[in-house]
Amino acid sequence: MTNRIVWALFMSIALFIQTHAQITQPAVKTLQAKRLLGSIKIDGKLDDSAWKTAPMAGNLIEYRPSAGKPENYNSRTEVYILYDNTSIYIGGHCYEQTPDSISRELAGRDQIGSNDFIGVIFDTYHDKINASGFYVTPLGEQYDAKYSNTGNNGGEDDSWNAVWYSEAQIVNNGWTFEMRIPYSALRFSKNTKTWGLNITRRRKKTGQQYMWNPVLPTINGFINQEGIWDGITNIKPPVRLSFSPYFSSYLNHYPYNTPGVKNTTTSINGGMDVKYGINQNYTLDMTLIPDFGQVQSDKKVLNLTPFEVKYAENRPFFTEGTELFNKGNLFYSRRIGGEPLHKNDIALNTNEIIIDNPSESKLINATKVSGRNQNGLGIGFFNAISKAMYATIEDSVTHQKRKVQTGALTNDNIFVLDQVLKNNSSISLINTSVIRNGKDYDANVTAAVFDFNNKKNTYNLNGKFAMSNISSASGNIAGYSNSINIAKTGGRFHAELSQDLTDNKYQQNDLGFFTNNDYLNHSFYVGYRWLKPNKWYNNLYFNLNNNLSHRFSDGAFQSFNINTNVNGTFKNLWDGGLSANYTGNGNDFYEPRQAGRVFKTYAQYGGEVWLNSNEIKKYSAGTETSLIFLKQFSGYSLSTYVYHKYRFNNKFSISQNISYSTSANIAGYADMDTVTNDIIFGRRNRNTVENSLGIKYSFSKNSYINCTARHYWSQVIYKQYYTLNNDGTLSANNTYIGNKDYNLNLFNIDMVYSLQFAPGSFINIVWKNAIAPGNLALQQGYFKNLSYTMKSAQNNTISIKILYYLDYLSLKKKN
Repeated sequence: MTNRIVWALFMSIALFIQTHAQITQPAVKTLQAKRLLGSIKIDGKLDDSAWKTAPMAGNLIEYRPSAGKPENYNSRTEVYILYDNTSIYIGGHCYEQTPDSISRELAGRDQIGSNDFIGVIFDTYHDKINASGFYVTPLGEQYDAKYSNTGNNGGEDDSWNAVWYSEAQIVNNGWTFEMRIPYSALRFSKNTKTWGLNITRRRKKTGQQYMWNPVLPTINGFINQEGIWDGITNIKPPVRLSFSPYFSSYLNHYPYNTPGVKNTTTSINGGMDVKYGINQNYTLDMTLIPDFGQVQSDKKVLNLTPFEVKYAENRPFFTEGTELFNKGNLFYSRRIGGEPLHKNDIALNTNEIIIDNPSESKLINATKVSGRNQNGLGIGFFNAISKAMYATIEDSVTHQKRKVQTGALTNDNIFVLDQVLKNNSSISLINTSVIRNGKDYDANVTAAVFDFNNKKNTYNLNGKFAMSNISSASGNIAGYSNSINIAKTGGRFHAELSQDLTDNKYQQNDLGFFTNNDYLNHSFYVGYRWLKPNKWYNNLYFNLNNNLSHRFSDGAFQSFNINTNVNGTFKNLWDGGLSANYTGNGNDFYEPRQAGRVFKTYAQYGGEVWLNSNEIKKYSAGTETSLIFLKQFSGYSLSTYVYHKYRFNNKFSISQNISYSTSANIAGYADMDTVTNDIIFGRRNRNTVENSLGIKYSFSKNSYINCTARHYWSQVIYKQYYTLNNDGTLSANNTYIGNKDYNLNLFNIDMVYSLQFAPGSFINIVWKNAIAPGNLALQQGYFKNLSYTMKSAQNNTISIKILYYLDYLSLKKKN
């Protein structure tokens, strides 16, 4: 009955929208392609004679905040494009009345920061779904990204890095720029004549963004609203072959102060990344004996939930060019080279202790093959091999040592087929496979994913059908999962109706991220957007969401939640919003940590408010506060987050992020009483502070030093213990003698000096400091905990890594 009411409501809103929201797309602009005669020196000055005959793209149209408005003559944009047998050349002038109107800072590669920028976006297959963007700032820093109308994160993948060339100059009436994009940075068909093209410019101080070919925010997607670069002749995809050998050295110190164990250790490593264009469409990426020791430290936390914490991926090989592999959300790259399967399953004999137990598997190599042909078929193949891992056990009396295997030799594999269809639609097939040597089980997941839009790109139907299989000596376990969503995506009104279903045997956690199975969820969303600026705002958004969840296996009710929020950007370029939410009484089948048990949850309600100042100012700040009230035990949870940054000049800035959360009388799992076999819950108070300080100084656009320090403190104090009854309620337990109070402190410093001494070539010097004292004795107050933490044993690592980019065509030309 509930589903019928929601469906009727959705269809009524959709019909109303269809009859009241007519969308007319402007005519498509065309720029004629012209060959370069002569040569161009990339210095940002636009003084080469070749630019005088180049076709100009101008008359940009505002995209935000006032969509459709032509740019002002005094801040106009003029862009010129030429090409030859090896590269595309882009030059232009971004006019301003005075240089003071230009917003600029040395933010670093792939960081926009407070910068104005100009960018060109090429859809080389003209499929209106996939594209590559190249951007430059007034100080000459680069930003590049890949785009997909069917991708995640709004379709932008800024982890992709290409090797190309750019310079910029600030002049009296604005700033000028030049780019050279080698064909080796792009993928295109041999007989190509027409590419999709758009040009975008951002003026940070006014909050305006312009597009050469108009992009309407009421139409879903922006690559499908591109212009045309027409008349390309006689260009051929080059041999795309590059090598990036590396050398690294590490010095590590930790005060073990244990006989036979060195406090100071050193290591030297070497390896190589290889990139090869198999043909004009597909590229092979390989990393041989990779070294990820310099990546950003994880922001670890105290986890009291029954589910795993999902950490960010910071290893470049696993973030660059992975848009195909992220289809269907089956791939969590942290599984590769992750914790050995049996790290925590070691059985010790009398007097034995563990002296070495690696927390990460050693990656031998990893390979990616990906690309898309002229018919719109994308193919992705990913394979990684991790070596077997062993823990070292020592008898504390005899000092004899033995090794125990904690992880098998493992092969991780992903295969993807992604076919582009008309109307910015697509259909995909994804398979993930984990094969382990020996007796450990293997895992396989196969999914079909579809994403269909109507001709006007105003309605969308998408979904996924997946099957999993766990194979072991004891047999196979097969499960399935599916989801389907229908949505109104065009116009100012948006709406969506969704269903997600997973049986109690489905499992994708071996190569993906998956918290739980056995659910049947329904959700409904409706939103309205005010996109035309008025006296006090530039845009305003309203959303209403609700979610209803049952178990799939027996239909048991789990939860119901409703949330509404409003947010927008004000005329002074501040942004903010507020929300309210309500969650009803429910059944939590996961918090008891035992199959067949349930915890009865009580209703809760609350709200959130946030506000961020104009980031262009020297001093900018933001804050977010949420407050939740729980009916059970009259509990509450308060969280406050504050961010602020001060830019002393274009090179030097300091920022701080600090969050504080406190909760009282919150019920949750505490322990399993091994004497009575009771599940013990507790009513607990928790205080958490996370304080991060960032300092950055840029010597030039190719050299910077960045330092981040983070202290995390979380303290849990149990006020009363309870026994979980069979009906899911709690009864006071006055006989439990355990103590589950916890006081966790973590401290990290990551300091990086980076120098790009040649295109694609870097020297990185990194200092890492880590303090993890474990469960400290309870200390009252943040500063007392920080003081005790700084007195604990510290792990310090200093490393240097040199990576050199070698391009086959450049080497051939020199020879």
